[in-house]
Amino acid sequence: MNETRVTRCVRHVLLVAGSFTVVAPFLWMLLTSVKKRSEVFTTVLPTEWHWENYVRAWQAAPFGRYYLNSILMTLGIVIGHLVLDSLAAYAFARLNFPGKKLLFFVLLSTMMVPTFVTIIPAFSIIVTLGWIDTYSALIVPRLADVFGIVLLRQYFSTIPMELEDAARIDGCNRVQVFVKIVLPLARPALATLTIFATLFAWNDFLWPLLVTNGDEMRTIQVGLTAFQGRYGTSWHLLMAGTLMATVPTIIMFLFFQRSLIRGLTSGGVKQ
Repeated sequence: MNETRVTRCVRHVLLVAGSFTVVAPFLWMLLTSVKKRSEVFTTVLPTEWHWENYVRAWQAAPFGRYYLNSILMTLGIVIGHLVLDSLAAYAFARLNFPGKKLLFFVLLSTMMVPTFVTIIPAFSIIVTLGWIDTYSALIVPRLADVFGIVLLRQYFSTIPMELEDAARIDGCNRVQVFVKIVLPLARPALATLTIFATLFAWNDFLWPLLVTNGDEMRTIQVGLTAFQGRYGTSWHLLMAGTLMATVPTIIMFLFFQRSLIRGLTSGGVKQ
């Protein structure tokens, strides 16, 4: 009994310590966002809570436009992932065609290629097409994702073939089976893919930085560089802007965390 209590206490202490290491950066960001500039590196707690920093941060750059660009880019990427990834995943899970295993192996091998290796060729294509400072540059190159294809393919493979056979006996064609049978049953996996795609698109910095030059097309993550000047950084305003950019993703994760866990675990359980 004593060993069990000691083990439990140690486990809880480790969990609390691990949780604090995760929460500490967000706590520091919140406290810094309400300080005066002179207090950023001199005090832990602000002497006065300057909530007007959020108003100043919002007015320092066209954050309304940045938010709109981020929302449109995120919606386009998420829709592209749901449509294209699900179609490709269904083809690999259910259809038989020459070179299927080899093609899937090649697709998997691309996950081992660092993203930075493909940045320059992708940027060169965007320049050739004349897409700089357009939504096409922000969305089209990232409409599909290998991770999403693999995730959905594994989930589709767990759906019993008997359900599809019964639908075809009732007169459904391949498209109707996919839309009316497979997709509704794969809602946990689709929800998981939606969460990952949203977080990836909303928090992406490097690609929007490369393909946008003016404020009209910049996203919220790129817009945060407005607080970095030639001779210094307004850390209190930068933290206020960062918190405003982070809150939507935190709310989304808290709201959909059950769907995320269910989608990740259900594909690994044999039905």
